[in-house]
Amino acid sequence: MEVKNVCCIGAGYVGGPTMAVIALKCPHIKVTVVDANSDKIKAWNGPLDKLPVYEPGLSNVVKEARGRNLFFSSDIKRAIEKSEIIFMAVNTPTKTEGEGAGMAADLRYVIACAKDIAKYSKSDKIVIEKSTLPVRTAEKIKEILVENSSGIHFEILSNPEFLAEGTAIQDLFKSDRVLIGGDETDSGLKAVQTLVDIYSNWIKKEKILTTNIWSSELAKLASNAMLTQRISSINSLSALCEKTGADIGELSKAIGSDHRIGQHFLKASVGFGGSCFQKDILNLVYLCKYYGLDEVAEYWHQVVKINDYQKNRFAKKIIDH
Repeated sequence: MEVKNVCCIGAGYVGGPTMAVIALKCPHIKVTVVDANSDKIKAWNGPLDKLPVYEPGLSNVVKEARGRNLFFSSDIKRAIEKSEIIFMAVNTPTKTEGEGAGMAADLRYVIACAKDIAKYSKSDKIVIEKSTLPVRTAEKIKEILVENSSGIHFEILSNPEFLAEGTAIQDLFKSDRVLIGGDETDSGLKAVQTLVDIYSNWIKKEKILTTNIWSSELAKLASNAMLTQRISSINSLSALCEKTGADIGELSKAIGSDHRIGQHFLKASVGFGGSCFQKDILNLVYLCKYYGLDEVAEYWHQVVKINDYQKNRFAKKIIDH
């Protein structure tokens, strides 16, 4: 498929920077970022020092591509109609009510997004999950697209983001890996190759990993699970160090010197925060419970519990002092 127009639904932390870099590196493709929040779109089109997302280097990328082949719009209908590829980069917060409340991902925005794509599509589309989603969400998205459209073929791909706050632009320029999952059918493999060709404009081929769609969906949760497990493991040992007179900094260095373990994410701290880690691990815990894997669920839940323990322990130390 020749790609001339790409649309991204969701002008937030993931959609904005990712599409800006794709537009910069692929000047032959028109990239349109749409959002129902008109104030957010207005900010993306406004002064470069007041963009709705702050990331070092982002304003320079937007400055070069905006108005050339990068556009921000509230016209969701037109952008969907014109595009061959549509990225879904909407918010997936933790559910606050109903089954899985407090753990499972709330997919209401993803469902609404899929309904819009079905409603406004007049030609075949490649739909790409960019948001962090539970494994097998693609099944639900495809179901919605088929039920709400007629005679249009949709291919669903999973392309999770692995961005860290503060280094997102560098992460996009020099990714450790780009992960693309799709159906292992002829049309699915062609869709995967279409996205591979876009990323190949600046990412080395050996860093672009292709998988089946379920592996790709699960990879984001699994990656964050492994990172948070390391943080909680070293923080649990910091409590033991304080009781025994061992030095957590020295212990971290000793452990990290083992090349099988490595030094990253072994710095003891007050615990992990941010917008993704706890949300994603609780989502993973819920998925394990859903599939009856209670022991696995409890193992990963303990990572969150140790994190809460560490935060409370620090707070108590401050109060005691």
